[in-house]
Amino acid sequence: MKNRVRIKGKLRTYLLTSLYLGILMIAVTVAIFLIEKRAGYIMAGFTVLYLVIIGVLMFYNKPIIINELISFATEYGQIQRKLLRELELPYVLLDDAGHVMWMNKAFEALTHKKKGFVKPIWDIFPELTRERLPGSLDETECSFIFEERDFHAKCRKVSLKEMAENSDVISPEGYDGYLIAVYLFDETALKLALRENDDQSLAVALLYMDNYDEALEGIEEVRRSLLTALIDRKINKYIASLDGIAKKIEKDKFLIILRKKSVAELSESKFDILEEVKTVNIGNEMAVTLSIGVGLDGLSYAQNYEFARTAIDLALGRGGDQAVVKTGEKILYYGGKSQQVEKNTRVRARVKAHALREIIASKDRVIIMGHRYPDVDCFGAAVGIYRIAQSLDRKAHIVLNDVTTSVQPMKDMIMAQDDYEEDMIISSDQALDLAGNGAVLVVVDVNKPSITECPDLLKLCKSIVVLDHHRQGTETIENATLSYVEAYASSTCEMVTEILQYITEGIKVRSDEADCLYSGMMIDTNNFMTKTGVRTFEAAAYLRRAGADVTRVRKLFRDDVNEYKAKADAVRRAEIFRGCYALSVCDAGTEVHSPTIVGAQAANELLNIKGIRASFVFTDYQDMVHISARSIDDVNVQVIMEKLGGGGHMNVAAAQLEDISVSDAMQMLKDLIAKMLDEGELD
Repeated sequence: MKNRVRIKGKLRTYLLTSLYLGILMIAVTVAIFLIEKRAGYIMAGFTVLYLVIIGVLMFYNKPIIINELISFATEYGQIQRKLLRELELPYVLLDDAGHVMWMNKAFEALTHKKKGFVKPIWDIFPELTRERLPGSLDETECSFIFEERDFHAKCRKVSLKEMAENSDVISPEGYDGYLIAVYLFDETALKLALRENDDQSLAVALLYMDNYDEALEGIEEVRRSLLTALIDRKINKYIASLDGIAKKIEKDKFLIILRKKSVAELSESKFDILEEVKTVNIGNEMAVTLSIGVGLDGLSYAQNYEFARTAIDLALGRGGDQAVVKTGEKILYYGGKSQQVEKNTRVRARVKAHALREIIASKDRVIIMGHRYPDVDCFGAAVGIYRIAQSLDRKAHIVLNDVTTSVQPMKDMIMAQDDYEEDMIISSDQALDLAGNGAVLVVVDVNKPSITECPDLLKLCKSIVVLDHHRQGTETIENATLSYVEAYASSTCEMVTEILQYITEGIKVRSDEADCLYSGMMIDTNNFMTKTGVRTFEAAAYLRRAGADVTRVRKLFRDDVNEYKAKADAVRRAEIFRGCYALSVCDAGTEVHSPTIVGAQAANELLNIKGIRASFVFTDYQDMVHISARSIDDVNVQVIMEKLGGGGHMNVAAAQLEDISVSDAMQMLKDLIAKMLDEGELD
């Protein structure tokens, strides 16, 4: 058998060198014969002797060489196998189905498995599933935790096709078998170092006292410094316990420097500093509340500071008494359980009115836009802005596509007047044709661009004004020339009414316009029963003097009999969850034109039941499930709705869910409320 072994390559060339030299000697012998015969005989004898010796050596040495090669290959393979077996890197061979075939000592020591273990690899590492092993790919990678250590696995496919081609047992035709070699790299120390370094990275926070001036007004002047000192001490002591630095930059503002690890501790405690500060009381009638904005994970310290500024603006825009943590990828909210305190001063309203007048005066036309499916507050505010534009001799248009049943009476009342132009109310397509550098876009009753009446207008108009009373969320209208968002205001109509009083001297508000503005305030405050302050009634008094008629407004909003029945049915079907949360479904059918409004009214009615802290009414309308959420004072329904993709106020909020049934949506809300109660996000 060994004699039949054919040697090839450089070794074959080396072994045949002597034979090649013998052929050369034959040629030399012939040449010598031609010159001298006696010398040729001598050379011929020597050549024959040489060839005989070479032939004998090649015949007897070839088996010896083959034996030596086989011995060397065997010993070399054993050495390789031993090295691989004793390799400190955990290594395992799998078949193409993921079953263990062979493992080295390091793998055995790591997994506590003995030789002969042939079960699937995912029995040891559940994360290393069959889908993560090489199939169509030649190599895959994956990370997992095993016995509290971090590992990174590299899986490489080893083809057996060449082995099949050289095998006398396996037919190579159609054979595509392979093995999987898995290498495990322990990255515990590396990741621990990276985590430690990340925990030590800088985080910047801004802390504002929401109602500093209002709280001080409620106590004696001689005790005001004591209240300030106690609050400052509590803040500084709290931040010092987190190994941070708090520097007072204004009388009611702090700049705070923390480690990222400390921010994680704050998040775990749900920023309990917000509640601790409220316990400071030396006779003050109003507890001091805080707003905190935290920025971290930025590319630079300056970017972290910008994140903190954005976060504090969000916290204040959402009503204060909460913390907002902003990174480059996401925004997290904490707190927000208190109502925002109404500011008694109208200075800001006057400043915003003057700024709005300057913007409108510099443009040729005004385009007014609210949110989709506008409500009474949205339309009333739009009418108020229309009057402002008219008083400044500017052409104005209100963008309105779908008219709801609540807005229809107001629209009919306005359009019945001969003094209004036919293009006062236009569609989105008409508005897009009118948009340009010469137009200013005024957005009312919404600050979320995706739910505006025509989002494309925001891209076409260079000058944008935002007037809204909803708490700000993650999605906001960016690059607004003027943004006036006041979460404490009862309605956008209240804000526009205040602006009307400062926009220009001698402005004349028509009685029907006053009715629209008054209606918006009345509906959003549920007949002045919720979220009303001194300025709300002052604005209502101004509208009454301008000609608003309470009786006429009441007639506009009397319920249709089918709507009343649908609302009553929704109240009747209410389910009480966890003893204080009312959940119901508004099944308005085809007889009700605007079932979502009926659902909102039903949610308001449910709050009149004793013991109900919050109400949620589900309405299936236009292939979406609309949720109307209401609360009286102590439940922040805005936070709940935000987790479902919606938003709103602390006591009035909503959400819209797509591709889901009403029953599934209700179960989703129940699970969310239960989770928030268990985690302490709801009291």
